[in-house]
Amino acid sequence: MAEPRRTIGEHGIIGDLETAALVARDGTIDYLCWPSLDSPTIFADLLDGERGGAFEITPELDRPRHLQLYVPDTNVLLTRWMTEQGSAEVVDLMPQPEARRRAGRDARCLIRRVTVTSGTVTFAMRCTPRFAYARDVPDVADIEGGVRFSGRELSLRLVASVPLDRQIGAAGARFTLAKGESAWFVLGDDAMSGPDEAAVVALLQAATQEWRSWLGKSTYRGRWREQVMRSALTLKLLTSARHGSIAAAATFSLPEAEGGERNWDYRATWIRDASFTVYAFLRLGFTEEAEHFYRWVGARIMQSGGEHPLQILYALDGSSPAAECELDHLAGYAGSRPVRVGNAASAQTQLDIFGELLDSAYLSNKYGPAIPHEGWRRVCGLVEHVIDHWQEPDASIWEMRSAPRHFLHSRVMCWVALDRAIRLAQKRSLPAPLVRWSEARDAIADDVWTNFRHPEHGYFVQERGGTALDAALLMLPLVRFVSSTDPVWLKTLDAISAQLCDDGLVYRYRSDDGLAGDEGAFTTCTFWYAECLARAGRLEDAQLVLAKGIAYANHLGLFAEETDARALPLGNFPQALTHLAFISAAYFLDRQLDPSYRPTWQP
Repeated sequence: MAEPRRTIGEHGIIGDLETAALVARDGTIDYLCWPSLDSPTIFADLLDGERGGAFEITPELDRPRHLQLYVPDTNVLLTRWMTEQGSAEVVDLMPQPEARRRAGRDARCLIRRVTVTSGTVTFAMRCTPRFAYARDVPDVADIEGGVRFSGRELSLRLVASVPLDRQIGAAGARFTLAKGESAWFVLGDDAMSGPDEAAVVALLQAATQEWRSWLGKSTYRGRWREQVMRSALTLKLLTSARHGSIAAAATFSLPEAEGGERNWDYRATWIRDASFTVYAFLRLGFTEEAEHFYRWVGARIMQSGGEHPLQILYALDGSSPAAECELDHLAGYAGSRPVRVGNAASAQTQLDIFGELLDSAYLSNKYGPAIPHEGWRRVCGLVEHVIDHWQEPDASIWEMRSAPRHFLHSRVMCWVALDRAIRLAQKRSLPAPLVRWSEARDAIADDVWTNFRHPEHGYFVQERGGTALDAALLMLPLVRFVSSTDPVWLKTLDAISAQLCDDGLVYRYRSDDGLAGDEGAFTTCTFWYAECLARAGRLEDAQLVLAKGIAYANHLGLFAEETDARALPLGNFPQALTHLAFISAAYFLDRQLDPSYRPTWQP
């Protein structure tokens, strides 16, 4: 197994609500897709240190200490190099659409502004974009103020406040700054006009103001506020300003176990994950994101037909996702192969997605504008689909690549779909066959209580007739299928604690999933577990598990999909599902610890 040049957790993220870049603690941008989050990479050094491409800025300082932090309440990232001889920092940002409009700039861009804060420092800059997932080395030509990178299907330009050295497939620079002096580099679309110092500063100020303006809409004032707001800002980075869709994560093929084959592409909108994200936004007071997403998903339902009213996942623009394929020319993070793009889960049956979608739709209608007539017609169609198919096997929330089975989580989420549709109809006095829907809902509940219990111990199990556990069962009280203090549920919670938990690390399952190798602990499940403990009245245990879960974040408060046995990040990064699960757990536990607190949002 190869040693990664930079680990997953040694990164921050910046973005412009269309794509996102990872910035390592040493100041290297080693991951960026362009022009969209689900486009091919232009920098992929994180996945192949030899050919992936990177944007490096390196000060000539002896063994500097590396620090990273966000400009408070923003997604503007500050990376610092500190020594006794001199210190410097680079501000990295990608101005979002409103910031560009405010600054009078149209073209999208990545800005890097270097400043010396102590002493005199010499820097080396090297920008080596590699287009089309590192299959296309661009030609480089001089232009006024910089260079143009021209590939077969993409052209970008890099302009700077210092002279650039045109190289084969790259641009470089060497420059020296004294204390208080700055230099900047702007990489963007070929149509970008060359900015000057005033334009760069204006974009920086506008982006900072826009992030703070957005975050100021939050109604959350509880405990762990700094961590909750960082999670909200991270979720916002994964939303598309253009489409309203929400990506599951910013990356592809970062492994669930180093050297293993569990390497997936999460740069798409999963109906499940996006619905959960909307739920988190609503809890924090961000209603516009919920409304934008429902317009997007409503268009998907209108475009569908036949047996499948919804796909499992979509490309960010709402089209069908790219077919899963392997990039054999890339070495993979820490030698983890194959490197995959696209996701074959799009062809699976996952019946739980209807429950997550209708649960978030119900809450959006409860705390936002009333559902329109056409929207209600779409909901009715989804409900009828659930009634017709809830008894069928599927691949479950974990997208098992083994044969379809009857999973408890999917069955319960079908119950949720019917339950929330019934509640919505009653709340808004909407026309619906409520008697028939209620009978179907009750039939699902009876099936769960009868057929998904351990034959000896009586607690809930992963699948019908089985004995194994599944951390997805932690959702049962969270979606109000079962009381959080029901004796059967408490047995289940204790069994999960004994069999799937390891000192705050929670594993999804121990059963066969059709794949070789192992995976890490699933960070989302740690926060589900903490919230279940809190709902069961075990507040001290819940606080400790939540504290351990928060410690699994990296130095910037970002969560990866999984962690290894040392609690080091694994998998795609940052992952929306983990951040929203943390928000939910923190929100609920804060209320339980302070009963006098009355937030404006009530579940």
